[in-house]
Amino acid sequence: MNPNASPLVICEHCDAVYRRRPLACGEKACCLRCGATLYRHQRLNVHSVLALSVAGLIVWLIANLWPVFSISASGITSSSTLWGAVMAAWNEHVRVVAVLVAATLFFAPLLQLLLLIWACGFVAAGRKPPGLIQVVRVLKWLHPWSMIEVFMLGILVAVVKLDTVFEVSPDIGLWGFAALMVLITLVASWDTHDLWREPLPVEACG
Repeated sequence: MNPNASPLVICEHCDAVYRRRPLACGEKACCLRCGATLYRHQRLNVHSVLALSVAGLIVWLIANLWPVFSISASGITSSSTLWGAVMAAWNEHVRVVAVLVAATLFFAPLLQLLLLIWACGFVAAGRKPPGLIQVVRVLKWLHPWSMIEVFMLGILVAVVKLDTVFEVSPDIGLWGFAALMVLITLVASWDTHDLWREPLPVEACG
C-alpha cells in the first residue's frame, strides 16, 4: 500500500468524503450530494506523462524554430516563425496582441511542459518533487492559458483566405504546432493528483 496516498477523496465543491475505488475505462466518480466529478479513470500514468512531456518539449522546439508557413507572390517568398510574428506585431505597435500571443502560444505551453517534466521526473525516479504543491497550482492555473488549438484554427482560416491571393504552403513549424496541440491536450487531461498517489520510498528512521 502506498503510504503517501489516501484511500479517501473529498469533493472540492461540498466537502463530502468518499472512499476511493478503482474505475473502469471511461468511468468517472461523481459526488452524490452535489453531482460534481470527483475523479476519472486515468489512461495515463506518471511515466507516460513524462514521456509525452519530453516529446512535447522537442515538438515545441520544432514548432518555434521553424517557419509556420510560407507565402509566395511574384516570385518572392516570405516566411516567419511564431516569435518573428510576435516581434513584428510588437514593432507595429499592436503590443496587446503580441503579448497575448507570446503568453498563450510560447510561454504557457513551455512552462507547462517543463513543470510536468520536473514533477513527473522526480516521481518516476522514486523521489518527492520539491515544491510539488506550488507546481500543481501553477499547472492548474496554466491550463486555460494554453490556446494552441485556437491558434491552429486561426492559422487554417488565414491559410484558406490567403490562398485565394497568394501561394501559401505549410512549413515544418505548422506541423510542429499540430503535433504539440495533440500532446498538450493529452497531458492536460491527466489528473495531477496522481503525483501524490504514486508509490514513493519510505525513509527509515534512526
